[in-house]
Amino acid sequence: MSLYYFGNCRTEEQRAEMERLDRAGVCLFCPDVIRAHEKQQIVAETGHWIVTPNEFPYAGARLHLLLIPKEHVTDLVELSVPARADLFEALRWVKDTYGLDHYGLGARNGDSRFTGGTIRHLHLHVLVGEGDEQPGGAGDFTPVRMKFSSRPKDR
Repeated sequence: MSLYYFGNCRTEEQRAEMERLDRAGVCLFCPDVIRAHEKQQIVAETGHWIVTPNEFPYAGARLHLLLIPKEHVTDLVELSVPARADLFEALRWVKDTYGLDHYGLGARNGDSRFTGGTIRHLHLHVLVGEGDEQPGGAGDFTPVRMKFSSRPKDR
């Protein structure tokens, strides 16, 4: 099984990058690869987590960060006990560093063909919408949408 599921790509640029990584046989979110990746900036690390901006942020997101475990798992319940505990340290860092008083947190667990995901390595999305800083503000508003299901295209 591939490390990536191409059926849920949102852009051609994203698909091309995933295909390049898949051909190389590397998981973008494993620690050694993400540290060496020229486009993926690491803004923080804990003992068990990496925090990075999403290279392909969702429409309407003012802030879109990824919390990525250093362990290669596909489900939150597969994380080691120390990694589970450390998740809250990484999340606290994000909340404090970015001064968040509200945010959305999303995780897809299991087979990417069914979850709407693209990379078969657990990661959590921290999302803040573009209009959230101005309640009732003027102008266009695009709500942030995160896909949590999909129908496999390879069946």
